[in-house]
Amino acid sequence: MKSMPLHVKIIIGLVLGVIYSFISSSLGWNEFTVNWIDPFGKIFIRILKFIAVPLVLFSIISGVASLKDVSTLGRMGAKTLGFYLATTVFAIGVGLFLVNVIKPGNFIEEEQRIKNRVKYELWVESATGGIPKDGRSFLTDPKYRAQLESALTVEEIEEYKKQVSKKPKSIEAKLNSANKTKNEGPLKFIVDMVPQNVILSVSNNKLMLQVIFFAIFFGLTIAICPKERVAPLVAIIDATNDVFLKMVDLVMKAAPFFVFCLLAGVIARMADTPAEVLEIFKSLSSYSITVVIGLGVMIFGIYPLIVKLFVKGVGYSKFFKNIAPAQFLAFSTSSSAATLPVTIECLEDNMGVSKKVASFVLPIGATVNMDGTSLYQAVAVVFLAQLHMVDLTMAQQMIIVMTATLSSIGAAAVPSAGLVMMIIVLQSVGLNPAWIAIVFPVDRILDMCRTVVNVTGDATVSTVIAQSEGELDLKN
Repeated sequence: MKSMPLHVKIIIGLVLGVIYSFISSSLGWNEFTVNWIDPFGKIFIRILKFIAVPLVLFSIISGVASLKDVSTLGRMGAKTLGFYLATTVFAIGVGLFLVNVIKPGNFIEEEQRIKNRVKYELWVESATGGIPKDGRSFLTDPKYRAQLESALTVEEIEEYKKQVSKKPKSIEAKLNSANKTKNEGPLKFIVDMVPQNVILSVSNNKLMLQVIFFAIFFGLTIAICPKERVAPLVAIIDATNDVFLKMVDLVMKAAPFFVFCLLAGVIARMADTPAEVLEIFKSLSSYSITVVIGLGVMIFGIYPLIVKLFVKGVGYSKFFKNIAPAQFLAFSTSSSAATLPVTIECLEDNMGVSKKVASFVLPIGATVNMDGTSLYQAVAVVFLAQLHMVDLTMAQQMIIVMTATLSSIGAAAVPSAGLVMMIIVLQSVGLNPAWIAIVFPVDRILDMCRTVVNVTGDATVSTVIAQSEGELDLKN
């Protein structure tokens, strides 16, 4: 066991966690699992998160302070943001292509879709006083009368009218958060990058961009100060950074056990029996499969291809072998920030990315690069439109691309980021934001999958940037 690679141990922990969770739910042990096993998974995520912020702070300061040419920072920053933006747009494009080809929303029975359409039209009427943007109206157009009458009675339509304005309590807070975010202006995320109090920023995981801003500014100031004056400070920062990296090493020795606890707890909380878990996925299977295919295309197709095109000497298997621990940890934690310490370790120790590049590119990616989330949003929005028989034009789908791309930049600072930002995307094309409740049941598992995409994208861009800067020392 000692000689077994870490990523293999983590896979074993994942598999055993899933097997145990199904046995647990079959035997009625879910309460025991939630009370006595799941807490260890939460402890693991907390440890990784408390390591992540100081590690980002000291690693960025150390990396930037070591720059001999300050102009390198601007060049590297422009490349980093450019690559992250390009991969995000591409991910959204992949999602839109698949959802338009597979049409997962059309797999639902037509009678149910007609009922959904009526509810949507009533919502549009109550919200805007107009008609849907696609110009169709099942309620008033005679050519849809036969379909409408076969699916709904007059009494049912009246009942829908009474209920349509009610918002489920579970999404009320998210609607308020999304409206607040939407109304704050296009440059609000830039304002939010600048901390008012750096101590508060460091103590809040949701303010990682502010920590990055301070670290870059602090490191840049050190770089332009006389070397002999700041040498003691640089030595302290480097030593502190080494301590936090060692903490990551120690924690990862127990990662397989913690991953087992995480998976067991996740599935135990989803449903009381294996049949209920399977039923959740069955009801949204076409949607879930479309999202997973899209995420798979990014992980196993696009990212390795990018690395192969830009980096010589990194083959398909080597790429995944080098970053596998970070990928499996991303799947189990559903958090790019929590996985960040391990991602940095994988890129520096396995891939050969220099500390200067890894400490700068990866923290930015963990905060602003949301390829998996953006792809999932695109698929979810079009799926929900199909489910309600709403035809989105090409122009509206381009709006989805732009809105999802821009919203992904600020997503990390918002609780339940993916779902909250999806509300903004839904509103941008005239759809009911309350529809996010439909995809709630499978969001946790899909969140695990899309976090793997986010982390893999971070690793890809970091490797490409390191190659372009001559900062890549490929390991044998």
